[in-house]
Amino acid sequence: MSRAERLSDAIVAHSRVVIALMLVLTLVAGAGAGAIEQSSSLDQFQSDTEQAQKLTYIEENFSTGPDNTSTAQLIVRGDNTITQESLVEMLRLQQSFRENETIDRTLASDRPTVGVANLVAMSASIGEQQRELQATAAEFERVNASVRQERTALEERSAELNATTAELRGALDTLREDPSASPRAQFDGVRANSSVELGDTHYSTFNESVQLLRNAQNESQIEEAYQLGTQGVLATEYEDLQQRSDDLEAQGERLEELGAELQTQQAALENASSSSSVEDQIETLEGMNASEFEDALGTVLSEDADQMSGLAFMPTSYQAGSTEANATMLLVTHQTEGGGGQAQGGMASDALVDAQLTMQSIANDEYGGGGSEVIVFGGGIMGEEINNSMSDSLLIVGPLALLFVVIALIVAYRDVLDILLGLFGILVVLVWTFGFMGWTGIDFNQMFIAVPVLLIGLSIDYAIHIFMRHREQRQTTGSGVRGSMRVALAGVGVALVWVTATTAIGFLSNLTSPVPPIQDFGIVSAVGITAALLVFGILIPALKVELDEFLEGRGVDRKKRAFGTDGGFSRVLSIGSTAARKAPLVVVVLALVLSAGGAYGATQVDTSFDQEDFIAEDPPSWTKDLPEPFKPGDYSMKANLEFVNDNFVREDSQAQILVEGDVTNPETIRALKTAEEDAADSDVVVTLSGDEADIQSPLRTMEQVAAQNESFNATYTAADTDGDGLPDRNIEAVYDDLFDVAPDEAAGVIHRTDDGEYNAVRMVISTSGSAPMSDVTTEMNAFADGLSGNGVQATATGQTILFDIVQEQLLDTVIESLLITLVAVFAFLMITYRITEGSATLGIVTLLPVVFSVSWILGTMYVLEIPFNIMTGMITSLTVGLGVAYSIHVSERYNLELERTGSVWEAMSRTVTGTGGALLGSAATTVGGFGVLAFAILPPLQQFGIITGMTIIYAFLASVLVLPALLVLWTRYLGPDVSFDVSTERSTPAASDGGRVERQSRREEE
Repeated sequence: MSRAERLSDAIVAHSRVVIALMLVLTLVAGAGAGAIEQSSSLDQFQSDTEQAQKLTYIEENFSTGPDNTSTAQLIVRGDNTITQESLVEMLRLQQSFRENETIDRTLASDRPTVGVANLVAMSASIGEQQRELQATAAEFERVNASVRQERTALEERSAELNATTAELRGALDTLREDPSASPRAQFDGVRANSSVELGDTHYSTFNESVQLLRNAQNESQIEEAYQLGTQGVLATEYEDLQQRSDDLEAQGERLEELGAELQTQQAALENASSSSSVEDQIETLEGMNASEFEDALGTVLSEDADQMSGLAFMPTSYQAGSTEANATMLLVTHQTEGGGGQAQGGMASDALVDAQLTMQSIANDEYGGGGSEVIVFGGGIMGEEINNSMSDSLLIVGPLALLFVVIALIVAYRDVLDILLGLFGILVVLVWTFGFMGWTGIDFNQMFIAVPVLLIGLSIDYAIHIFMRHREQRQTTGSGVRGSMRVALAGVGVALVWVTATTAIGFLSNLTSPVPPIQDFGIVSAVGITAALLVFGILIPALKVELDEFLEGRGVDRKKRAFGTDGGFSRVLSIGSTAARKAPLVVVVLALVLSAGGAYGATQVDTSFDQEDFIAEDPPSWTKDLPEPFKPGDYSMKANLEFVNDNFVREDSQAQILVEGDVTNPETIRALKTAEEDAADSDVVVTLSGDEADIQSPLRTMEQVAAQNESFNATYTAADTDGDGLPDRNIEAVYDDLFDVAPDEAAGVIHRTDDGEYNAVRMVISTSGSAPMSDVTTEMNAFADGLSGNGVQATATGQTILFDIVQEQLLDTVIESLLITLVAVFAFLMITYRITEGSATLGIVTLLPVVFSVSWILGTMYVLEIPFNIMTGMITSLTVGLGVAYSIHVSERYNLELERTGSVWEAMSRTVTGTGGALLGSAATTVGGFGVLAFAILPPLQQFGIITGMTIIYAFLASVLVLPALLVLWTRYLGPDVSFDVSTERSTPAASDGGRVERQSRREEE
């Protein structure tokens, strides 16, 4: 007795013990299901790449914004959103946010909302202070210029007087040494060479000094004579120089007073800007006349606006200075606990989600704005839509999948009890699978919505094969319930084990993927298919035996006809065997031609991993008529995302370039400037409405600080020796001064260690949300390559680039998992068939139809324009894993019948009508199960459902149309010596017993 027979005998003989044990295991496994957590974060799809490490380095070493805050963009759309009335409405909306407890508890304490309306109101309210500040600044500049000019003039005059003094001393030396020399001649010589105007009075004093010098009797008299002949001659000029110096000192004191006054006014202005309440802003804006409003709006939206610029809140198509715009933005800053409340693609806290949903609700209910509408774009509301789409998808596809399976089982089983057993088995399989997820801490994400559907289809496959073989045995031999089940399990059990092994190999091949959720999906799916084998190979047969015996003991006939053995289905299923008998080579050639076309299409399939892939479109209208809780919600985020991408700078659409190494080298500064210029010309970089690229860098920061701070401007200017606007010496000192005067701004773009060393800087570049990720990555890598060298290494990173890496990894997953699955399944089948059937080539023949179906499905993806994404990226390994099950069942049944009957055509006929019928039933249920994913809310699930359903269809068609021809050719050239006589007829019953007993007898006789 074989192991399969011993195991099946044990299950049937001890069915009650088996049932009890399996139910206990179900309870234990199910206890873990409650620990499953849900995650919709896109960050979970990222692997540990160099770019991810650099982004972590940036977040740890640079000031990337206020701690523990996140932002949402509130977009107002309308005919003209910057009218006075519209801006007042926007301020009132902000006030409503503050008055709502759900929103207010999340708002940041410092300027939680800011937009054009706030800036216009603040600009008007602080206009007088600003004018005073401008007047003081102008006076400061005038006095400063006068001081610089006078200081230069004094230095030049002092130099002239000193030079003339030296000339006069030289003349006195000559007169002292030569008593005959003429004082007039010497004086005239000095006057000719001096820029100081010298007259007769000067000569009179000089001549007097000459007489004193010639009559001097001692050193004291000589020194007195020299003093009179030099400084004495220029006494008036020196007195005038001293007076001008005193006046200059007074101007310097005035300059210091103006500087202090300027700082005081700047502080007062900044305080007024930050402390102005929304109520005050509303009052200010409402109290302005048309002229005042136009002036304030023009100031805020001009290209020359500095700290009060509102261009960042306007569409990228807005022309600076225009008084009309079809949209404007309000930036809302939330305070979060624990930091990182809203990473790009990350999870948002419940409080943040509630706040943003409430913001949208209030905006919809209360915002007037003259026919305008408001949309809220933020991580919280986006995450909520993704989570809702996951839940709504489950609520729609789950019942639909079960409904389809029930209908399919009604057709296949035509028995209420068998249908209920099948549904109960599905429930147990799901409990085991989700219990495993809970016990192992695997989160439920977007991908796992497909798991229940996958397991429903595969579980029913197992049930159909066992139940149909059980029915076939009872129908043909008249065996009892337990005897028929014993033979059915022994006959089909080996095939089911092989199917489970090969399918699990297909799932586990995803462990090679660098994308963590794909790895988890592979593990969970492999566990689920193993659970299906155990439940439908042990528990359900034991239950069926007990229930059928119980009912038959009370006079209920439990004999049923096996699906596919009636005349209608058998004729349809016999097409493959007929073609295999008449023209097997033609069938194979046609399959090869189709596969070649599919292989070409496979090379053209795109790969996609984008935030938009996870955002649902608004569900079709028919779903609105579904009863609760199956009725899906409204989904507007995808349309909103497209609008923001096309018209605004997204807060979460940024690329970063990290530069590490000798960042105080002037060559690095020049390279940064070149990178800025190149980025400004790039199509993927966002250009603000002022025609300036939205870039943050050390140079931009230094220029901005220099424009506002006189002392840093002096340092910055002094470091530029060639006048090109770039510091080219003492870079470290420039950085030191920048950290002294603007530490927060400096820390955002420059990393200074605790030891005061500078070893890294970064550029932050806003990129277009609608730009292809691959284009963004290519451009940023080009900028990084241009920066690298001269002692520094630059790396392009950022969420967009990380997503593009995931996109590339998806393609790697497709290729690697396919190769691994094919190699592993080939090896498994060849070894298995070599051991059990004595022919490794049968394993190759069994897998060939699956290889064909892989190419067909990839070609179909190309035709339907379905890309590889997080779901469809697993289709190749799934095609092999799922498709090989159909081939195995056909090959195993054919080989058993071939050995039993000794006739190729009799064996093929029994295979396609017996096993083929079961395959048709299982294919129908699996296709239907996956097909309902087309009704899911999430686009990747829709595509996955469509393409996986096609995969099952192709696998079934390949197994019943192509595989028979391959098996005939294999038998003719490589298989056993059997009859190909068409007229051969065998009266022996079908090999429902798996041919095990007769096979063993035949081998013993040989």
